[in-house]
Amino acid sequence: MHKKLTLSRKKTFNTGFGMILTAFLLIGYFSLVSFSEDTPENNEDPNGEPVENQSLDTGEFTRTDLRMGERLFKGLVAFESGTHDCSSCHYAAPPDTMNWNPSAYELARQWKMEDNYSIKEKLKSPVGVRMINDHEGMRITGEEEHRLFAYLAKVYEEGPGELRAVPVNAFIFWGLGILMALALVDLLITRKIKVRAFHVMILVVGLVVHMQYAVAESRNLGRTQGYAPDQPIKFSHLVHAGEHEIDCNYCHQISSFSLSAGIPSNNTCMNCHTVIREGTNSGRFEINKIHQANESGQAVEWIRVHKLPDHSYFSHAQHVNAGKVECQDCHGAVEEMHIVMQTEDLSMGWCLTCHRDSSVDFLDNPYYEIYERLHQDIREGRIEEVTAAEVGGEDCMKCHY
Repeated sequence: MHKKLTLSRKKTFNTGFGMILTAFLLIGYFSLVSFSEDTPENNEDPNGEPVENQSLDTGEFTRTDLRMGERLFKGLVAFESGTHDCSSCHYAAPPDTMNWNPSAYELARQWKMEDNYSIKEKLKSPVGVRMINDHEGMRITGEEEHRLFAYLAKVYEEGPGELRAVPVNAFIFWGLGILMALALVDLLITRKIKVRAFHVMILVVGLVVHMQYAVAESRNLGRTQGYAPDQPIKFSHLVHAGEHEIDCNYCHQISSFSLSAGIPSNNTCMNCHTVIREGTNSGRFEINKIHQANESGQAVEWIRVHKLPDHSYFSHAQHVNAGKVECQDCHGAVEEMHIVMQTEDLSMGWCLTCHRDSSVDFLDNPYYEIYERLHQDIREGRIEEVTAAEVGGEDCMKCHY
């Protein structure tokens, strides 16, 4: 009987150990997926021998050209004219701050677009003050240019890359999940730790934290506060709206009579950049994109930053004209931003709070003439101001008709 009980306990222990091992393997797999990065390219054939002259997909460059081109670009090997680290300006990995220089991918795309694109000739006869100053004394040979093109071919094939954030929340979530699983297995099966309060504490803390994550993530579903995408052209609101004091309505001219503020057309940009061909920060590269789009007849594919759910109705015209709302009230101090970021969460609660706290330009506004009772209350001194909530700002059907 005692032997059977011992075997039963061993079997139970083995089962518990197998469950824990399986959990560790699953968590390890998901952690590797979360934290994985691209591995370096393997330059060996199936037999383990290095491949020196295998052609790329283009058939124009060898592996040696690729490796030497990458080393030249990153300043690991000197050019004939000296050591120049191209990657210090023309970044290969996406940065987390504004970098006015064209990336390696943008240079590669430009090379693909232009039939007779020549780095050698551009360095020999630079155009624009920025390019002259930044590439002073830099010259390259035909062979160095060929190897740089080999590296740009690889960059073009791989794409611009993606800036990845460290998944701290995922690490905490899965870490607590592992501890909770181990505590539960030990509490019910293995019983290695005799103090049950320890297991209970881990389970309670883990459940509370997991519930907090569930509530927070469900509330943030569909909200993109802090969203600041890279645009196809490095357009700075700080430069245009801030330093040069260009009125928002000059570019977003339909905001006074449309639901949307609109995206400026190429013609709007060309009104200024027909004459202004070089930026102080970006030189000619970014402004040339506007001219290329204008010549091709294709609109610049700007990325929208602020967007409400489809079930919500919002009119810029009503807020700009009737409400006299400033752009900064909803979009933040865009005149101080190089890259526009969504500063507010644009939730229903945020809208309702604004409607309840904000008084409207009521007396001298023809839009509100129909509210006779409120005008009478102001004349008789019963109220001093009218909020947006009092003229329909809390009516559900105003936004969700």
